[in-house]
Amino acid sequence: MTTTSLTTSRGAGRAGDKVFSAATLAAGCLILAVLFGVALFLVIQAIPALVASPDKIQGGEGFFAYIWPIVIGTLIAAVIALVIATPVAIGVALFISHFAPRGLASGLGYVIDLLAAIPSVVYGAWGAAFLAREISPAYTWLAGNLGWLPIFQGPASATGKTILTAGIVLAVMVLPIITSLSREIFLQTPKLHEEAALALGATRWEMIRMAVLPFGRPGIVSAVMLGLGRALGETMAVALVLSSGALTASLIQSGNQTIAAEIALNFPEASGLKVSTLIAAGLVLFVITLGVNMIARWIITRHKEFSGAN
Repeated sequence: MTTTSLTTSRGAGRAGDKVFSAATLAAGCLILAVLFGVALFLVIQAIPALVASPDKIQGGEGFFAYIWPIVIGTLIAAVIALVIATPVAIGVALFISHFAPRGLASGLGYVIDLLAAIPSVVYGAWGAAFLAREISPAYTWLAGNLGWLPIFQGPASATGKTILTAGIVLAVMVLPIITSLSREIFLQTPKLHEEAALALGATRWEMIRMAVLPFGRPGIVSAVMLGLGRALGETMAVALVLSSGALTASLIQSGNQTIAAEIALNFPEASGLKVSTLIAAGLVLFVITLGVNMIARWIITRHKEFSGAN
């Protein structure tokens, strides 16, 4: 290669780097601009509800008295989903990545990925038409035998359309997200770490506990938080499964509501101040989701010393 052609190649490479750098910067700025625009829209539209007289807000006690039971219901449904889905998802991911035969692992991974493609309305229809009916006797048993616990206090819902049923449906929905991401993280564990643990006499489980899980901890946190975001913002599945009502500590009684389902059910017929109230509820959900992601980023940063980047 001549000096002229080499200089031309380097010049073209620098130009390509500048174009790529400018494109990535523009993409990052666009995301921030869109996020700022959404936040600004929510704040402006929510102001009438935030400053309105309390007697004009649904319930007659002001916006915050209206929103806090729905916030609690949203968090309850999301926590139920994560408590059920996270251990199952991590177990399935470990089985696929470190225990299952190659042929079974690929097929099972494909089936898990397909679960993420099912529309939420299908999950909601399944939960309302099948799961709620079949799980209702279990709720009656819980009320009769564990009713002394506030979360299982009766009378149990005859239809089975409770916040616990909604949480179970959400758990099934977030399961493929957490499983797929955790599986990919576990497969990236350095083989030298695994082989070193096994060479020192560790069993398969001890190797996973000492090498795979510490390496994948940031990825697991990211997967769980992504699943939490899906659970917090889910609308149709919860709207179909949950018989909404007043906030209650019992998970097997009819009642409770989530922000997303509240907006989806009431927005089509809303007008005037009611629209502002629902948009203000959306602003609250926006802030909760943003806070969850910030906490997740903080947790990941704390454990970055033993992550895939190292």
